[in-house]
Amino acid sequence: MSLDVTTPVTEVETAVPTPVGELAAIISAPHTSNAPRPGLVLIDGSGDGDRHHWGSLPQWLVEAGAIVLRHDKPGCGGSPGHWLDQTLEDRARESLAALEVLRSHPATAGEPVGLYGISQGGWVALLAASLEPDAVDFVICDSGPGTTPAAQEHERLAVALRTAGHDAASIAQAMAWVQERLDRLRRGDTEREILTEQARYAGESWYDTVRFPYDTVELLRFLRGVMDFDPTTVMPSVSCPVLALFGGADALIPVAASVAAFAEHLPQNPRNGLAVFPRADHGLFIAGPQQGIPRRAQLAPMYLPTVAAFLRDRAADAASTDGAPFVQGPVHIGG
Repeated sequence: MSLDVTTPVTEVETAVPTPVGELAAIISAPHTSNAPRPGLVLIDGSGDGDRHHWGSLPQWLVEAGAIVLRHDKPGCGGSPGHWLDQTLEDRARESLAALEVLRSHPATAGEPVGLYGISQGGWVALLAASLEPDAVDFVICDSGPGTTPAAQEHERLAVALRTAGHDAASIAQAMAWVQERLDRLRRGDTEREILTEQARYAGESWYDTVRFPYDTVELLRFLRGVMDFDPTTVMPSVSCPVLALFGGADALIPVAASVAAFAEHLPQNPRNGLAVFPRADHGLFIAGPQQGIPRRAQLAPMYLPTVAAFLRDRAADAASTDGAPFVQGPVHIGG
């Protein structure tokens, strides 16, 4: 299961059963190999999530040694329901259902099957592993914050304001509204009341930066339901091996606080791994898209080999009770 950049991939449509109906899904597997491999269920981040909109990541993860399942969020890709009606626990239960679909596939027979959560999906993966520890063999968190959504968004918006060049007074005013918006949600103000108050700032230079995506009743309602989820409260219950991956140049999440949270709150497990890739962004790329340069070549160089090594060790664990540890404690990987 070493990294193979020439792996031809076969994709098969399937479905994930959930309370809102069946969510369309795709399983990606090597075209020419019949040997079972570890399974990965991809868990999307925030916003819409269509099974066809994952780009090349499923291919890359197959190359790293996995069988990969990705599925629609409710209300996306023609699937029923709507993701704005979900809680994080709803998403976790949905991910556990997807895991069972993948575990029943012949390509994962006898192999460990785990969750691969990206950004918000990292919270979902940890929550799922805490809800049903016996069902999840391992977790990979890709740019998954170790803070609450409220703290993560506070950091993201502050960085966005500084990047946009606003002066200190404007940033202070904008962040005061960001905090007030959260406080109003916590104390039970209606979404329409909050939107009316928010509109008072429409003439401010910083307004568009902090308004989106919190500019509809539905999105504010969703934020109210998830904003105070604290991943450190579920980390101690995650008994399976966890690999946490971060980009050192990620402007969307508080990387240092997240690294500290994973290191402190996960159970001490020599099979856990934690890596920060210098210069990598939220998607673990070291550069933005450029014409003529394959996107894969812009990934942090050791990202996929790190995932491949973790998968290989999880397969070894399944084959033997004496599986070797992967990485203990936080590390920085050059590149």
